[in-house]
Amino acid sequence: MDPKRELTSVDLAALVTELTRYEGAKVDKAYLYGDDLLRFKMRDFDRGRVELILEVGEVKRAHVADPERVPDAPGRPPNFAMMLRNRLSGADFAGVEQYEFDRILVFEFERGDENTKIVVELFGQGNVAVLDETGEVVRSLETVRLKSRTVAPGAQYEFPESRINPLTVDYEPFAREMEDSDTDVVRTIATQLNMGGLYAEEVCTRAGVEKTTPIEDADEDVYRALHDAIDDLRTRLRGGEFDPRVYTDEEGAVVDVTPFPLEEHEAAGLDSEAYDTFNDAVDEYFFRLELADDANETEDTGSSRPDFEAEIEKQKRIIAQQEGAIEDFEAQADEERRRAELLYANYDLVDEVISTVREARENDVSWDEIRETLAAGAEQGIPAAAAVVDVDGADGTVTIELDDTEVAVNVDTGVEKNADRLYTEAKRIEEKKEGALAAIENTREELEAVKQRREEWEADDGEADEEDTDEEPRDRNWLEMESIPIRSSEEWYERFRWFHTSDGFLVIGGRNADQNEEIVTKYLNKHDLFFHTQAHGGPVTIVKATGPSEPSEAVDFPESTKEEAAQFAVSYSSIWKDGRYAGDAYMVTPDQVSKTPESGEYIEKGSFVIRGDRTYFRDVAAEVAIGIQCEGETRVLGGPPSAIEDRVETAIRVRPGRYAQNDAAKMLYREFKERFTDQSFLRKVASPDKIQEFLPPGGSDLVEE
Repeated sequence: MDPKRELTSVDLAALVTELTRYEGAKVDKAYLYGDDLLRFKMRDFDRGRVELILEVGEVKRAHVADPERVPDAPGRPPNFAMMLRNRLSGADFAGVEQYEFDRILVFEFERGDENTKIVVELFGQGNVAVLDETGEVVRSLETVRLKSRTVAPGAQYEFPESRINPLTVDYEPFAREMEDSDTDVVRTIATQLNMGGLYAEEVCTRAGVEKTTPIEDADEDVYRALHDAIDDLRTRLRGGEFDPRVYTDEEGAVVDVTPFPLEEHEAAGLDSEAYDTFNDAVDEYFFRLELADDANETEDTGSSRPDFEAEIEKQKRIIAQQEGAIEDFEAQADEERRRAELLYANYDLVDEVISTVREARENDVSWDEIRETLAAGAEQGIPAAAAVVDVDGADGTVTIELDDTEVAVNVDTGVEKNADRLYTEAKRIEEKKEGALAAIENTREELEAVKQRREEWEADDGEADEEDTDEEPRDRNWLEMESIPIRSSEEWYERFRWFHTSDGFLVIGGRNADQNEEIVTKYLNKHDLFFHTQAHGGPVTIVKATGPSEPSEAVDFPESTKEEAAQFAVSYSSIWKDGRYAGDAYMVTPDQVSKTPESGEYIEKGSFVIRGDRTYFRDVAAEVAIGIQCEGETRVLGGPPSAIEDRVETAIRVRPGRYAQNDAAKMLYREFKERFTDQSFLRKVASPDKIQEFLPPGGSDLVEE
């Protein structure tokens, strides 16, 4: 019997009952592993740490996991995870519901500034969609564009077409549904009544009905027995009357997990293990299933060859989605321009509508009266009135139909300004298109890089075959590897001081007055954060909300990012040079930073005037970590220890001390040489000069471990 890899509708109904006990838990962080597994790290007042796992790939599951079993945090979080952190950091888990009886869960999170729903589709290809308070898709793992439904950013989320819910259906419609079938009893319950094969068989067994009974041979007694069995199932699910079981085969391998014992499994001779809660049983089942899969994969492949084909298909899928987005942007921009042109083409009519409504509002006529007057005018055949299809007093707009196209106009402005607004919107959409074009080029480069790695791997593998060696599978212990491949790229921010926070945000700081000036005038955007030390003499430090070529967007920065930025500002300031182990830093928003001094005052180059209240970070430790990154990019990294140590293979902490900057760099290099087998790699990526770039100005000491 093959193990179950997807939770059933019955399983989800049982899980929803148990997951409600975690309502009120606060979200700390969200993680995305690969492109199909989400992890939400939460804190519950009564239960402590809560780890919610959602997986929508080949395995489809949703449950709270034992914290000891969750995967380690991945490297730099992808955009999807960053978006979730921005929306959900500090939010309360408000509950979860199953959509009808489908394999769809809707998780709700509440926060003062915005509420969020996460729709988890545990059927078909699987998907996760993040919705705002209006039900609009903010982002989804997969974009879906079908005739029956659309799941795409900017669109209203559409659930799949509803099917009959066996847990709510009364006897009469149940009997009609059965009678309309042209197959046997078990298949009708499995498909027409949405129960699935296993539970359809279980219902037949509990009802004492032969599952292969043709519908034409079933009578009212059969229907009553089946409906009563389903009703009993409904009572147990809604009342939380569970007796969870994990089923194993004769070899001890897990094959199923259920909220209560199944007669079908007992008859098949499967062994079962009881658990206190169904969630615990689900967690145990998928943990053991993953262990078995890992063991089978090692046994089957006999090598650690990466799945290049899967990665190539993933990149191709991303490119297809990006191409679709570009086409959408083009269509949207064209549509906005066409609306603007329609306003000019129908200038007199639009102007008459705007003038009439504006005059009425100036005379204190209510929007309801305006709507009624326009409707009456339309009945009388007045062209301007007949063209109005909607009046929205809340937005102060009137929607006019022009050549079968509806155009909303603001009645407080004229035709020209309304058209300009539409042209501006078209331009904004085209800018998004430019960003998508840049993104697709990056993805194409990623695709080519994967193909190149595949070719290199196959070439190496061929050489190994020719030598007929019995080498052990390649491991990922970078320190002991004889040859580490070098992968590097140059980024725009690398000439400044920089690091990425543990939450994935880019932080940059000036190395001198010229760079301080440049950072503020060129790279400080309205949604970024500005940091500086209270002491004089330090880098201008900013946390970037978005990249310089991306549209500026508001971001809810986590406290951990702010604390790391403050430590960065303190560590690379005069505080370190003075040999002090701690100092104060402050944070302000970009609109508080100015180059305009008070009357009679003078500002030095690289200095700025700060106006308004400041947020202070007191007694921040002056300490950095210097490490060598091997996964992905190969390079030296330096910055706050909490941001660096999880990203590198090995790291050394540094504090203010007695060794000059160049001497400290050489000491670090010698220490790293002791740790790495591949000395050539170390010389290329982590020479003393490259290490020195990440050391603060002034004397330093290496911290003994």
